[in-house]
Amino acid sequence: MAALKDIKRKISAVQKTRQITKAMNMVAAAKFKSSQVRMENFRPYAVKLMEVINSLALRVDMDTHPLLAVREPKRAKVICMTSDRGLCGAFNSGIIKATEKFLIAEKAKNKEVALIPVGRKGRDFFRKKVTVERERVDVMSKFTMDLAVKIGEDFVPQFINAEYDELYIIYNEFRNVSQQKPTVVRLLPLPSIGKEEDVDSSQKVEYIYEPSEEVLLDTFLRMYINVIIYRALLETNAGENGARMAAMDNATKNCEDLISSMTLKFNKVRQSAITAELMDIVGGTEALSKSG
Repeated sequence: MAALKDIKRKISAVQKTRQITKAMNMVAAAKFKSSQVRMENFRPYAVKLMEVINSLALRVDMDTHPLLAVREPKRAKVICMTSDRGLCGAFNSGIIKATEKFLIAEKAKNKEVALIPVGRKGRDFFRKKVTVERERVDVMSKFTMDLAVKIGEDFVPQFINAEYDELYIIYNEFRNVSQQKPTVVRLLPLPSIGKEEDVDSSQKVEYIYEPSEEVLLDTFLRMYINVIIYRALLETNAGENGARMAAMDNATKNCEDLISSMTLKFNKVRQSAITAELMDIVGGTEALSKSG
């Protein structure tokens, strides 16, 4: 009977775990729906703005604005975006591996690299491995464009003052609930800087600026940085909730499979115990009839 009690206790424990994972799946599904809508609504704007800014950068003098400056890349900063919480499958491990690989490649080019973690999981993994600056944790659950602006304001003045030469951002681009692609984007200097020769001469046009070229570039370049950071936040948030929803769904199914297998084992052990008791009764009956 001790074995039956142990199996029954295990079944009860797994049933409670199933209730928890099912509840977490429902919460993640609700959060995922809203975060997916925000991300999908903002993505076309971010993509088009990136195209416009890169196209504009091809047609202006790099000395027009300090954010267009191209220097010998000796120092780089990398913004890495992860989630603040776990229980979301391989969501964080994928972006951490991609970031680690990128850092190794940059250090192989004799660059000084500093990491800016946005999200607790990335901070906890890298803080003893590389130089960490201006970490931001517990921000992924609820954020607005203000967070992207604050992150941008931390590093734009440093770039203008030539305290570093390149700024990258690494995040998980949302594909679907079970798939996120680690993506690396160079924020500063702009990816199109220095690629004028790749543009078809027939597509090169001169723009008329109103107000001045310097004023427009200052506004658009800062806007560009904030928009890309905000897009990365939205993609990360949607990917995290989607990954957690899928992970909790798999965990719930595993609990159900485990309950079924343990219930079958419980029934087998109970049947064996009943059979043994019946054999004892039959044996005792036969012994009494022979003695009589």
